[in-house]
Amino acid sequence: MFGHMSIPSPRGEREKLITALTPQLRRHLKIRAFEHGMDIQDAAEHAIKAWYTADTVPEVDTAGARTWGTFLPVGEPDTFKNACNERGVTYVQGLAQALTLWLEAHPSPSTPLTEQPVIRVIVANQKGGVGKTFISSGVAQALAEAGHRVLIVDYDPQGHLTAELGFEDLMYEDDVETLLMHMDGTAKGDIHDLLVALDHERFGERLHLLPASDDAFLRDVALSKVSFSEAALERALEPLENDYDVIIIDGPPSLGLNMDTALYYVRRRDGELSDRSGVITPVWANKASHRAFRLLRSQMDDLCRKGRITVDYLGLVINAYDSRRGRLVKENRDEWERSSSPAVLAVIGDLKEGREAADGEIPLLEYAPDSEHAQAMRDLAKELAV
Repeated sequence: MFGHMSIPSPRGEREKLITALTPQLRRHLKIRAFEHGMDIQDAAEHAIKAWYTADTVPEVDTAGARTWGTFLPVGEPDTFKNACNERGVTYVQGLAQALTLWLEAHPSPSTPLTEQPVIRVIVANQKGGVGKTFISSGVAQALAEAGHRVLIVDYDPQGHLTAELGFEDLMYEDDVETLLMHMDGTAKGDIHDLLVALDHERFGERLHLLPASDDAFLRDVALSKVSFSEAALERALEPLENDYDVIIIDGPPSLGLNMDTALYYVRRRDGELSDRSGVITPVWANKASHRAFRLLRSQMDDLCRKGRITVDYLGLVINAYDSRRGRLVKENRDEWERSSSPAVLAVIGDLKEGREAADGEIPLLEYAPDSEHAQAMRDLAKELAV
């Protein structure tokens, strides 16, 4: 699998190399590049150039490699292709060798070389029922279990996340300030007062929830009257950012102003490395999910163009996958996995543990810590390279 297209960029004209990479190698590359203060594509470019002159190269196991792409200077994809042909290796093997050598030559520094903003992720898809809440909650739990300080924001007016974690009563409290009030500037108190902690020992007091509230259905209308409304969520959450390593937004089921504020919040900030904060989209292996994804992508592109910002797509998660549902399901999965931008980060089976945990209002990793679902969340959490 190999191709390239040309685009302008701040680094000059570049062409896309499309090949494949194992999830483990991609994850290691992302983490190590961040630790050295580099963007992933810069690390890949350096790795390939060093591979050309390497005396000995390792044979790398590339089983399970998935479509992956990176931008290189014009002409470099063809140079790489020719070098692979001369060495008698596939493009997938050649890239794996180059990246493995680079990782060996660039061990983890004791501390990251570049100070970065808090990681901000929205799990977004306006299509209901595809698993936004399941993914948001599971990844947040896995990150907290691994020792990170995590805030999860229930930004869906329906409040499924708040209810499934056992805090539904908080959505209907009277005389309590809400996230919307902190967004539109009418709040008088401290936003820290809205937070609740998941007190399970597994999370070590590191996992907090900003619950939904029953005025969230009014958010689109209320924000239309707020100056520079796209930044309203950022203004509200800014006082919390120093307290967390990761902030995860369980996105709204709509494409209105509500979504714009969340997408603006996860934009790449000045000095922030690419593919650090951004968007994860859960999808199903069906045509409706492809259509919904195109609508969300269109809204993102429009916001980026008009706001002159960059929002990174961190990847897709194929959720509730069951190959027994027939040929079309497998064909739709294959179509998703051919995408190199955004790439498929995980395929999660249609298993019962997630539904049972939600029904019981118990966090998934507490309800079924050894389940396949729980392990999938831990693997997905590693993709964020915190």
